[in-house]
Amino acid sequence: MSDQVTVHKLDADGVEVWQYTGRFLSRMPTEWKLEATFGRDRVRVGELRIVAGDRFVETFYSDRWYNVFEIHDGQTDELKGWYCNLARPARLDGRDLSQEDLALDLVVYSDGRMEVHDRAEFEALELSKEERSSVEAGLLELKALARAGQGPFHRFD
Repeated sequence: MSDQVTVHKLDADGVEVWQYTGRFLSRMPTEWKLEATFGRDRVRVGELRIVAGDRFVETFYSDRWYNVFEIHDGQTDELKGWYCNLARPARLDGRDLSQEDLALDLVVYSDGRMEVHDRAEFEALELSKEERSSVEAGLLELKALARAGQGPFHRFD
C-alpha cells in the first residue's frame, strides 16, 4: 500500500481551491499525520514566513474542527511554528484527504506566542450557529493544546 496521499483543500462551499501530495506518517481511526513539502510561492502570515521547500508535518482529524501544520525550515529543519486551519472535520477516501477550510486561522510561533487571523473572513461566511460554535470551540481547544505543548504541539522549552 502506498504512503502517498493527495490533500484537497476546499473552501467553505466545498469547492476545491488547492491540492498537493504528501506521504502518510501515521493513520489512526480519527487522526492522520502526513509530511509534505511546501511548493507554492512565499506566504507570510503575521511573522510566520513560509517559502517553497519548507517541510510540513500535518495533522488532520475526522472528529475535530481544525488541522495543524507544523512548519520546518526547508534548509535547516528548524521549527518555524504552527499554522492551524479552523475547518470542518477531514474526510479520508483511500488516498484522498479532503477538508473544508472555514477561513479562521491560528498561528503559533515557536516561542509560544499566538495570533488569530482572518476573523472578518470567517464572520462573513454563511454558517449555521452549530458550525460557528464548533469552530470557536476548536479555536479554544487549539490554544489550550498549544499552551500545554500537547497534541500536535511541541513543548516550547
